Amino acid sequence: QNSMVLSAAIFITLIGLIIYLHFVKIDQESLLVIGSLGIQVTSSYASGKESTTFIEMGRVKDVVINEAIHMQKVIYYLCILLQDPEDPQGVSEVVPLFQSSKPRLDCLIEVYKSCQEILEQRKTAPQSS
Repeated sequence: QNSMVLSAAIFITLIGLIIYLHFVKIDQESLLVIGSLGIQVTSSYASGKESTTFIEMGRVKDVVINEAIHMQKVIYYLCILLQDPEDPQGVSEVVPLFQSSKPRLDCLIEVYKSCQEILEQRKTAPQSS
């Protein structure tokens, strides 16, 4: 009977590990910004599964670096501010990026500058109807 309990515990542990690798453990995160189309955020899990989110550029109000205090430590993260459809000056949603990888501030600044360049090009480009 002890071997049966041990076998069940090992089986449950393996199932838990598989679920963790497939749904929780993010291996890599990427951001693709195309000024004329939008922003694509991709998360690759340890199991090989990929999750992709696309945000149309018309919904993007701005990209900002936000800060938060967590466990007596200041952490920085990149966010996409989505424009409120009813109030063009307002923000309807804040989408945090790179939540699993938690890059250093100097890395976030480089990504932020690149995003701002693309957003500025979009604002200065002539609007076609």
